[in-house]
Amino acid sequence: MPPPPLSSSPSLPCFLFLLSLLIFSLVSSSPNSPIAIPLSASNPSSPDPYRNLRNLVSASLIRARHLKNPKTTTPKSTTPLFTHSYGAYSISLSFGTPPQTLPLIMDTGSDLVWFPCTRRYVCRNCSFSTSIPSFIPKSSSSSKVLGCLNPKCGWIHGSNVQSRCRDCQPTSPNCTQICPPYLVFYGSGITGGIMLSETLDLPGKGVPDFIVGCSVVSTGQPAGIAGFGRGPPSLPSQLGLKKFSYCLLSRRYDDTSESSSLLLDGESDSGGKTAGLTYTPFVQNPKVAGKHAFSVYYYLGLRHIAVGGNHVKMPYKYLFPRSDGDGDGGTIIDSGTTFTYMRGEIFDLVTAEFERQVQSKREYEVERITGLRPCFNISRLKTPSLPSLTLKFKGGAKMELPLANYVAFVGGDEVVCLTIVTDGVAGKDFSGGPAIILGNFQQQNFYVEYDLRNERLGFRQQSCK
Repeated sequence: MPPPPLSSSPSLPCFLFLLSLLIFSLVSSSPNSPIAIPLSASNPSSPDPYRNLRNLVSASLIRARHLKNPKTTTPKSTTPLFTHSYGAYSISLSFGTPPQTLPLIMDTGSDLVWFPCTRRYVCRNCSFSTSIPSFIPKSSSSSKVLGCLNPKCGWIHGSNVQSRCRDCQPTSPNCTQICPPYLVFYGSGITGGIMLSETLDLPGKGVPDFIVGCSVVSTGQPAGIAGFGRGPPSLPSQLGLKKFSYCLLSRRYDDTSESSSLLLDGESDSGGKTAGLTYTPFVQNPKVAGKHAFSVYYYLGLRHIAVGGNHVKMPYKYLFPRSDGDGDGGTIIDSGTTFTYMRGEIFDLVTAEFERQVQSKREYEVERITGLRPCFNISRLKTPSLPSLTLKFKGGAKMELPLANYVAFVGGDEVVCLTIVTDGVAGKDFSGGPAIILGNFQQQNFYVEYDLRNERLGFRQQSCK
């Protein structure tokens, strides 16, 4: 999708006014065995491949800017995971009694689970190829609006939220004031609504009192979002998962019925490793005032980047996230980002080594059109060969990326571009936050396991179809 920048969204006062009207209308009318869920991929389809790449570059950079400078306001099961042309992967989840099934984007970089909600749902700048289905609370007998004094209200608004419950006495059992409306900022836009307590219907098991956002107004959102980050309202946290894992289909299956699987595991109590996986420990999240979102990310200990076997020496100050200042540095893995982002100083070192080894003519016009760089014309090379790209993590784990995961062929097989992005396309406000964001394009055809119990990430390359 080409998610629009926030500047193209309605003004915030107008957005808040519309949100308050819709919420007032809504309220006044008002065991542990494995589960697998299909996972599919997403993108704004356009017949122009240059425009598609430009859209994905812009979306990746807008997402990186958000992750670096965020604005805030149980069982084991498998579910299908689908890939989409707007650059993300989605799952289908069912909520309510009887269940209503909705597609949600799987996002390891955020922690709120929300869906488009009510027949009055409004989405601005949402010109996507498919319609956006909404959850209808009135059609569910298990749907309840979350109360202001409910401790789970603090998951969204912080521990002092009860000070905003002005119509409630702390000891009153009959408070009717609802949890204050939420407003969540993403790189691609905004969503706002009220919190519900609802039943999540997983294969073979219903999960009552699951906290989910009922969004009544959004900008630039192709679907709801299933937050898989570290925060209390995330899907893994609410289900008490010990681990979850996914295998991301190749982007060539965008917007098709093909899917891979997302595995939710609430059973694994041992410290054993999954066969064939190499592991790297998660790195402790930085604690930065005013940047709660940094506590939600999955940080990794990236030590080296090798291009064609040659180590690129990364500046030491960017290897680890810093808790002082603006939380600068470190590497996170994010299923919601398309192309991997690298801070300018790291990107320049990697691309310089890449260019030195390719030794072919730069295609500056293609770079201008697509937003990717560097791009090379390899049609005149007798034996076209591109250098390998390997990420080396703490603990010895190595992610050797296949060619399809770090380059894109443009205009047939003559021009090839590196699918890593940096500052410059979506604005200059990139200070602070993660220095590298490992996106889903680079994770294609990798089995990736988030072992939450043992605080580590495991992966192996494999065909996800």
